[in-house]
Amino acid sequence: MSDMLRVRIRPLPPGPGTAIPSRPAALGRLAAVCAAFVLVQLALVVPGSGLGWDETVYTSQVAAHVPAAFFSAPRARGVSLLAAPVAALTSSTTGLRVYLAVLSGAGLFVALRVWRQLLSGRVLALAGGLFAGLWITLLYGSQVMPNLWTAYGALAAVGCLLRAGRDVTDRAALVGLACGVVLVGLMRPPDAVWLVLPLAGAALTVRRWRRPVLLAVLAAALLAGCAEWVIEAYVRYGGPVARLHRASAIEGGLGLHFAVDDQVRALDGRTLCRPCDVPWRHRADAVWWFALPLLAAGGAAAARQGRRATVWLPLLTAGSLAVPYLFTVGYAAPRFLLPSYALLAIPVAECLRWMVRGRAGRVRPVRGALVALALCGHLAVQGGVLLAAVDNNRQARQRYDAMAAGLRANGVRPPCVLSGDSAIPLAFYAGCASRQTAGADLSITADGLLAAARERPVAVIVAPGAQPPAFARHWRSAALAAPAGSAGYRAYFAARYPAGTQAAGTATGTSATSRSRSDR
Repeated sequence: MSDMLRVRIRPLPPGPGTAIPSRPAALGRLAAVCAAFVLVQLALVVPGSGLGWDETVYTSQVAAHVPAAFFSAPRARGVSLLAAPVAALTSSTTGLRVYLAVLSGAGLFVALRVWRQLLSGRVLALAGGLFAGLWITLLYGSQVMPNLWTAYGALAAVGCLLRAGRDVTDRAALVGLACGVVLVGLMRPPDAVWLVLPLAGAALTVRRWRRPVLLAVLAAALLAGCAEWVIEAYVRYGGPVARLHRASAIEGGLGLHFAVDDQVRALDGRTLCRPCDVPWRHRADAVWWFALPLLAAGGAAAARQGRRATVWLPLLTAGSLAVPYLFTVGYAAPRFLLPSYALLAIPVAECLRWMVRGRAGRVRPVRGALVALALCGHLAVQGGVLLAAVDNNRQARQRYDAMAAGLRANGVRPPCVLSGDSAIPLAFYAGCASRQTAGADLSITADGLLAAARERPVAVIVAPGAQPPAFARHWRSAALAAPAGSAGYRAYFAARYPAGTQAAGTATGTSATSRSRSDR
């Protein structure tokens, strides 16, 4: 690692007949890419989309119009804080989506802007386009999910470490390094650890970077970013170790799991593949995924003598951030690897630059045409997968809207309480509180539900083919309307019990357990 990184980082010299673009022109290209990223989201993703399962959990923590959902051990509150300025003021999903879409474009610009002293404007714009062109990035740009913001934090932190290692007087780089690590810690504390490990290793290994201030900034930023999560761990779980054990149980047991094939199968537009035992049908959707490590390695090999650290460090950090999701989690979601994709965009862009221009900087027309053709095909595939994923989201919103309307027609209106299957997202759409009597989101007992029924409407949601829990079998029930082709759910409505009435039976029905999903 020392031989890879012990280099002097210098600006790329111009090739014959070329000139280094001015700073305004270089930043203009990057800004254009980020603006296009926002416009595609506003045109294709935002209209008609609804909040997904995990999004309702994060948004409910700060929304003024619904009670907060149960917040499980694996989650962190950073993305809730990010959504708070809009979610606390309005219940409009479209308003929240537009806010996050614009913010995601600004975040991409800032994360790549810190690399301007390290890479040419063309390479940065290409890297931004490669990352922003993924269907995963476009889908999650406007969603209340932490993974894209983890990617931005990691990308900025790596760039700032490279700058701080090159120039001991670059205080802005130290501030940016701290902010990047803090952002990752707020969003995903375990990811912050996997980010800091290679950065601290580089700071210790490379002689020119062996400065106490770099290690101090990394350590302080890691502690600051994870502080809220750690404090909550002591308050609710008895400490970080206990919280990690609880998180592992919710995730199905973290350990040695080979999830590479799961990630590949999820690339056809699945936002969650758990359990990921589905056949691999749409193989063309994964071609880019197999080309990604080859192109990144090519970029590392093609990097000039003065810029090898600029390519190798993001490559190594991307590998570190991917390890837990490829080898320790027993299921897959494409968003897990967004931080790695953001970092790998740097060496991939460098590889494509070399393929088109060579070391001398002269444009190779044939190679350039082939690269452009391949990129157009790649973007076409990404667009097709994106449209399918957005359509699935819109269908889910229609189902929840219809079910919420059915609940209101049966007298379930705020303030109200829902329990059972899919109660967490449905409660958000209906304006109710969600409380579970069993499972990972256990937050109330059967007697507690009956006590709540004395004051407000209470309903238990039962999935098609399932039986209600024992305590709700004698309750009045009704089918919840759903769009054509959707599975029909049934709701069981609690009567207004007089004070002192106890629940009959225990909460043992399968439908009383919410199919818990986590942001991992």
